[in-house]
Amino acid sequence: MAAFMQVPVPPHRKERHFRLKDDLTLNLSNEELRERYRFGREGITFISNLVSNDISRKTKRNHALTVSQMVMVTLRFLATGSFLQVVGDTIGLHKGTVSRIVSDVLTSLCNKRDEFIKWPRNVDETRGDFYRLSGFPNVLGAIDGTHVRIQAPSEDEPSFVNRKGVHSVNVQAVCDARGKFTNINANWPGSSHDSHIFRTSQVCTYMEQNGGWANGVLLGDSGYPCRPFLMTPYQNPVLDHQKKYNRCHCSTRSVIERTFGRLKRRFHILHSEIRMTPSKACKIIIACAILHNICILLNEPDIEDDGLVIDNDGDLGDRFFGDQDGRGVRDHISSTFFNR
Repeated sequence: MAAFMQVPVPPHRKERHFRLKDDLTLNLSNEELRERYRFGREGITFISNLVSNDISRKTKRNHALTVSQMVMVTLRFLATGSFLQVVGDTIGLHKGTVSRIVSDVLTSLCNKRDEFIKWPRNVDETRGDFYRLSGFPNVLGAIDGTHVRIQAPSEDEPSFVNRKGVHSVNVQAVCDARGKFTNINANWPGSSHDSHIFRTSQVCTYMEQNGGWANGVLLGDSGYPCRPFLMTPYQNPVLDHQKKYNRCHCSTRSVIERTFGRLKRRFHILHSEIRMTPSKACKIIIACAILHNICILLNEPDIEDDGLVIDNDGDLGDRFFGDQDGRGVRDHISSTFFNR
């Protein structure tokens, strides 16, 4: 009797399970969605539509993730600042899958930067909004820098060490009176001084060509030079109108510090340490700034203070001691608008 040939049985392929539901069929309220993803249903749908053409998977696989799922994976990563592995374990995806999803969504968002981070077009409205904050006239924006911690890079490591001895990226940003970013630069290592970043920036070039008291000024702290288009506080005010100028300047300029706080409170990855290369960290920072502006556009509520202490690194900037050709303009402003 011929022996029966044993037919090899293919190994059983374990069915993959995803905890995320299709699109937005999660049984979560808007408040619960915001707690996890920093956006409600409307916001998640808005972002999904925004990036859909760039990240849609051209596949017939039964378990392909939807655009909404990929957006929520990315938002969860940005909101928590957790390791990719932890995010994957939480929602039932492999770390490599999470990494690809996050990279694709971030790239798509950053490609739309000019749609959401742009210089004010209605200058009169912008100046009016700032004036209503504390009475400082003719302001186009508030400028400052903040440090975002990153892991020690393999290349040019010393240049990323800031004055606190921490590896970081020095982020320069300008915002309007509502706290919406109108310009942002996240390309500089932590050892770079705020004044140098500003001097080499596009916004400085623009203000040199188009700024000045007649067209509007920026407000910056003492780490910046006083220029005809960039007003800084008096270091040692003596006269009453100089002191009034300083109080009004500080009150108005603080909108950028509050904006950095709102940004880092909403996206914890900017408050912890970005465990990626500087170029990827830059992409994350820009994407978070875009999402922040989308929150303002959609009137998303701010994240409530959960006890998280936000350090805006205001003590990292040295006082600027170089040429300051805007002192005459500053004296004109203080004596004309604050001498009463």
